[in-house]
Amino acid sequence: MSFSRQEQFENLSDSYDICVIGGGATGAGVALDATLRGYKVIVLEKGDFASQTSSKSTKLVHGGVRYLEQAVKNLDWQQFKMVYKALHERKIMLQNAPHLAHPLALLTPCYSWFDRAYYRIGMWLYDKIAGSTNLKDSRGLNKKEILKEVPALNLKKIVGGILYYDGQMNDARYALSILQEAEKLGATVINYTELSSFTSSHKSLKIKQVHGRDLLGNKEFQFHVRAVINATGPFTDKIRKLANPNLQERMKVSRGAHIVLDKKFWPGDTALLIPKTDDGRVVFLLPWCGYVLVGTTDDADKLSENPIIFEEEKTYLLEYFNRYAVEKANTSDIKAGFVGLRPLLQVQLQADMQTDTKSLVRDHEVEVDRKSNLVSIMGGKWTTYRIMAEDTMDIVETEVLNVPKSPCLTKNHFIMGGDDFDVDQFLDSEVLNLSTRRHLYETYGSMAPKVIEFCQHVPQGTELLMDGFPYLQGEIDYLKKHEMATCWDDVIDRRWGVGLRDEELGRKLMDTKKEAFASIS
Repeated sequence: MSFSRQEQFENLSDSYDICVIGGGATGAGVALDATLRGYKVIVLEKGDFASQTSSKSTKLVHGGVRYLEQAVKNLDWQQFKMVYKALHERKIMLQNAPHLAHPLALLTPCYSWFDRAYYRIGMWLYDKIAGSTNLKDSRGLNKKEILKEVPALNLKKIVGGILYYDGQMNDARYALSILQEAEKLGATVINYTELSSFTSSHKSLKIKQVHGRDLLGNKEFQFHVRAVINATGPFTDKIRKLANPNLQERMKVSRGAHIVLDKKFWPGDTALLIPKTDDGRVVFLLPWCGYVLVGTTDDADKLSENPIIFEEEKTYLLEYFNRYAVEKANTSDIKAGFVGLRPLLQVQLQADMQTDTKSLVRDHEVEVDRKSNLVSIMGGKWTTYRIMAEDTMDIVETEVLNVPKSPCLTKNHFIMGGDDFDVDQFLDSEVLNLSTRRHLYETYGSMAPKVIEFCQHVPQGTELLMDGFPYLQGEIDYLKKHEMATCWDDVIDRRWGVGLRDEELGRKLMDTKKEAFASIS
């Protein structure tokens, strides 16, 4: 299996059935679905795969407890349907990539008997909506049980709690693995490649040709296409207006800020859901790869490619962490911070666009611009990426390609690395050390033995990049040649994810082998 930029360009065709713009979760899902339906597909991603919103999520695979509460309080059938779909997709995400997603226990603390009854009923309903796909039944805990389950929690004024289960994921690698699977099945997938323009038919004004530019090689290329799918999340309106300048904007973005602390501040494997903050938000404290992730915020923001976390956001999240944790942290304890821009769909086109982002529905919509035939998939969230892709392809077939709808085959299709693999045998083997074997499985899944084999043929390839950490020197070459890593950010922030957890460690790892990305092979 190879997944190199050079080979993708060498195999570039002069025509495709479907061009997907955007290599995040949604674009990856569309690419795999379309490829499995038998179409010739190309994916263009301006940056690295999942380099925007899709790698900066709260790392949860969930139905949305808050959305369920809103559905019940407001008798909102749309919110209820969204929770139902997400809860059923949750199990599918875990089963199709068991190395990248796993169940996570979360505790909701209760400070009154009313809250305890209220949240117990809510979590019971959450379980019932999930039905046969439920990960594990929720249950009530008394203070003694909470102390055993979550020793880091400050028990002052707590009367009990509700333990429930959702999923946790490696978001950046999940998106990459979907794209790798699509490429294995025949799709052309290229990162750092920008959409330049469209050429339309003189008679119908429908898009007939896509023009792109390789941002690393600074080369132009073009190809004919039958359908173009805009899956660019927060940047959706830019592509829509490129295809048709007369379209009104549909997207609004909100900031989702997160901070990361050392694991010592929140030992154990159980997360915390804070259901009530002073300003109506939900905040999570999540065990995450040897650290604790605290997030998130939900404030309206302007569109940008590299949003940075503000000091007031760090202070806000740290304050909530310290309200609930026994051991207090301060700003100097923050290992990393990141912000993801959420693509929120405005259901009604409004002149003032002053809608509160917390009240906007995070469900999705597939739009077909009748002038250009551009298909835009808007809104949604990580957990529902697969049904977003299915809905998109159904509409592409019936309304753009004008062919009968094909069956969607992604529900029971493992993504790259997720297929049957004897994990216990691999972890019990004598190859390398256990920490490295665990890292390799949790990163590459069933591909881990092939990564080791590759490293064994690289000088010093099976030696550690840095003592005390599981990363192999040979992995750098593997990521360049087989996972389209073109710079250190690709490796540190997305292929391994360590940069989003510990910025200083990310810099140290980079310093051990700076020359690795002096040139792109």
